Formats: sequence, C-alpha cells, structure tokens
Amino acid sequence: MSGYLKICVVAEGCYPYVVGGVSSWIHSLMKSFPDTEFVLLSIVANRSYRGKFVYELPQNLTEVHELYLEDDDWVYGKKDKKRLRLNEKEFQAMRSLVLNQDIDWRTLFKFFLRKDLSLNELLMGEDFFRIISDCYNLNYSQVVFSDFLWTMRSIYLPLFHTLRMDVPKADLYHCVATGYAGVLGSMAHYRHGSRLLISEHGIYTREREEELIKAKWVKGIYKNIWIEQFRKMSKLAYDRADIVTSLYEHARELQIELGCPEEKTMVTPNGINIEGFDVLTPKQPEDENFINIGAVLRVTPIKDVKTMIQAFGYAKARQPKIKLWIMGPYDEDEEYAQECFDLVDTMHIRDIVFTGRINVREYLGRMDMTILTSISEGQPLTILESYAAKKPVIATDVGNCRGLIYGEGDGFGEAGILTHIMNIEEISHAILELANNSERRMRFGENGYRRVMSKYKISDMKKTYDKIYTDFEDGLARNWVSS
Repeated sequence: MSGYLKICVVAEGCYPYVVGGVSSWIHSLMKSFPDTEFVLLSIVANRSYRGKFVYELPQNLTEVHELYLEDDDWVYGKKDKKRLRLNEKEFQAMRSLVLNQDIDWRTLFKFFLRKDLSLNELLMGEDFFRIISDCYNLNYSQVVFSDFLWTMRSIYLPLFHTLRMDVPKADLYHCVATGYAGVLGSMAHYRHGSRLLISEHGIYTREREEELIKAKWVKGIYKNIWIEQFRKMSKLAYDRADIVTSLYEHARELQIELGCPEEKTMVTPNGINIEGFDVLTPKQPEDENFINIGAVLRVTPIKDVKTMIQAFGYAKARQPKIKLWIMGPYDEDEEYAQECFDLVDTMHIRDIVFTGRINVREYLGRMDMTILTSISEGQPLTILESYAAKKPVIATDVGNCRGLIYGEGDGFGEAGILTHIMNIEEISHAILELANNSERRMRFGENGYRRVMSKYKISDMKKTYDKIYTDFEDGLARNWVSS
C-alpha cells in the first residue's frame, strides 16, 4: 500500500486495555503496516478504563478515541426548555428499533447527530414510554410493566451512547466485531461515506447468546430481549459492510446463517510472528523431574479455569510428575480468580503455579504440552504459538480448535487431543495420555509445527490484509480521480 489510506480500527472490550488473542491480533496488524496511519476507537464499560493501556502503542497509531457504554449524559450546546419530542419519522424509526420491524437506521443515525440531545430526556420522555408500552402490550404483557420499562431503558442506554458517538473521520473502518463496534462502523459509513470492513474472531452474536444463557444477572424474557438486541446490531453491521471476514470456514457459515450476504464473506486465518520460537528458553534444572503443562490464558470464567484445575488434580493423583503453569493475568476478574485459588487449596493440589502476566516466550520452551479448556474461542493464538514451539495441545471443542488439532485436509495429522467442554474426566484422561507418552508428544508437536508454518504465519496474514486494504485504497483513489 502507498500509505494514504487512513484506517480506523474499532474494538470492543479488548485492545489496548487487556492482553489476549484479539488484542494481540490488533497490535500485530497495526505493526504489520508501519506506513499506514491508524486511529483507534475503543469501546469500554466506563471512564475508569480511560488511558489505562497495557500495550505500548505503535507509532503509526496516531489517535485513540474512547466510547464509554456506561457514561454520564453529556449534552452540548444550549438545551431547549421544551421537553424532547420526536417527529413522526423519528418516532416510527425508534419504534422500528424497539419492535425490530424493518429498522430505519438512517433516520436514527441522523437523529442522534443532534448536539442538544439528552439521553435522559429521551429515555424518560413520553415518546419512548409510548413505544415501550406498545412493545409490552404486543409481546410481554405477562410481566410487571414497571420492571419491563426500567429494564428496556437499561438495555437501550449503551446503544444510545454508541449512536451518539462523534466518530472520527477515516477512509476505512475496520471493526474487530459486530455488536457496538459494528454500529459505530455503520454510522461512519452513513456519516462520512467511509468503507466498512468487519473481522470477527468469534461470532459476536453467538458469544453473547452463550454468555446471556449462563448469566445470573438477567432472567426470563430479558435474556431473549438482550439476545435480540445483539442480533439486530450484528445484522446492521453485516448489511452495511463491504467485506466480512472470519477465521475459519465454519465461522463463515455461521455468519451467513445469521444474515450476512454470502458474497461479502471471506476466510482470513490468524497469523503469528514465528521469529524466535526456535530459540526459546529450554527446560531448567528445576523442571527435570516434572512434565510441564502450560495454560496461556486470562483467568476468567470463559476460559473455565476451574474445570482445568479439577481435571489436573485428578490426573495429578495418578501421575505425580505433572505440573501445571497457569500463565496470564488474574486481575481481570478478581472474584473468579480467588475462587480458582481457593479451589486449589480445597482440593489440596500440589504443583499448580499462577505466574500472572508474563512474557510467554520465556516459559513456553520449558513446557511439554499446553492446555486450553475454554467454553468459547475463535481461533486461539495460544494454540498457534504452541505449535510454533513444537508443543502438542489439549483443547476443548470450541471455535476452530478442532480444525487446528486435526487439520482441515492438510495431511499433517493430529497435533493434540480434543475434548468436550467442562468434561473433567475426559480432560484428565487427555492429560494422562500425553503425560505418559513422550513419543506421542513429540509427534503431535511436529505435526502442529508443520501446520502453523503452512498457513498461520504473520506474513500470511499480512499478505491477506495487504490485498484487502489495497483494494479499498485503489477504490478510494478511483473516487478521488472521478471527483
């Protein structure tokens, strides 16, 4: 690329505030195009995250903008003393959003451009009350109306904060999810005439569904209403996008199933920087009596660390030489992390180490295998890094883990063991199977190495996105010439 394409990366709940697969991917992507100017629009819960970056931002990232979904009701300009009222077109557009009936997004985008708009006045106003009453009478009259009204206000507040965002101007918006990120990209498409690229690592709608089904903070019909909210936002992003990428074929099929036009979709696998994996720190003297198992993850519920601990505990009783290294931050969900620490103590399990945030490459060479027991994943970078280090992997059957372990017709053979989620017995058995067979570990590790070298290098990913970005850039240049 010549470098005159200005790209706005839109991320939700990840870069540059937390480490992890998606954050690492964004960071690597920007560093792969040093001559391209990037700006970042990052969506976080509230202002407590402001400026708390855990990454050293690349030099070609020139601006960082933050959207707070739980923000205060900021109003610019002089407020009209009259109560906020919607005209007929605005009312019908808002009603179409709440009732999910052929949503008039263009009118909504235009409405939320108003500088004097108070979200409090909108949500507490007569027009929104009438719309929620219609929705209640049509679909939800079996629940208490006052509860329904206040819950609907809480559901729509983060979306309205998003719609009110003054999105920075760029030539291309690269949204690393649908959801609220996709709404921002769709707004930019409308307001600035910008192009829109969606790259989903996990399928956003499905991930939110899984979280909501398990969630204790939302019950009954409100689970379905929240799920519908995420579906309508994702559908908007799919409709407005120029290209929608996914990491593997089954994810692309899910996007199409969820309403994305097939002609917009394409598969773009992850890529990792393999430099230095051939000179990793080897086993240390204190490792000689152990079979080391590495778990590179954030200690959060979605990684299901509790199942991992229990499975390791049962395997440890049968093979005393195994040792589990849980490598990653445990300050993201401190309550869950404490439950994990307590579980280790309660079960009296020896040889589990919580390293906290570390440089994984300083530890990976010391491992004999790695393990991932997540209940949801996309295409985990930790598996690709394990393969680059010639380490076999135990992983649950989520996301693209099956394809990474068994291959997708590449002929390289198995590179680990796949298990069902939350299956302690099965995971424990897989640990013992690899711990007790060094020849199998070596063979699986070699198979994984050949797999990652075949199509999962950062250079492969760069070529793919260089082609995508260049096509957008060429289109932009043609527009300039024609104008």
